[in-house]
Amino acid sequence: QVQLVESGGGLVQAGGSLRLSCAASGRTSSIYDMGWFRQAPGKEREFVAAISYSGSSTYYAESVKGRFTISRDGAKNTVYLQMDSLKPEDTAVYYCAGDRVASRWTYDYTYWGQGTQVTVSS
Repeated sequence: QVQLVESGGGLVQAGGSLRLSCAASGRTSSIYDMGWFRQAPGKEREFVAAISYSGSSTYYAESVKGRFTISRDGAKNTVYLQMDSLKPEDTAVYYCAGDRVASRWTYDYTYWGQGTQVTVSS
């Protein structure tokens, strides 16, 4: 089994920054690639960013490109999402996910964290 635990969410004003962390434990050999998704109230869960095992490949949703940066620390089994220039429309519960493919589709991921709330005030 793999456990993913997100942290770093909170309340921030528009234009501010937050850094989310996702720590993996357990059978981490089962996951190579990691992704971040988010879900706002009344909306479907959507792709935010993904990163390959080596960290050499990263992928972003158009809505966050240039503002968010995904990275990972292999030694700590942790993936980060640096979020800058935050907007009210970034408000959502953010989830990290892991599997053996860096995908923008939720169905490609087996392991999910419990989510962390990000609220951006205007």
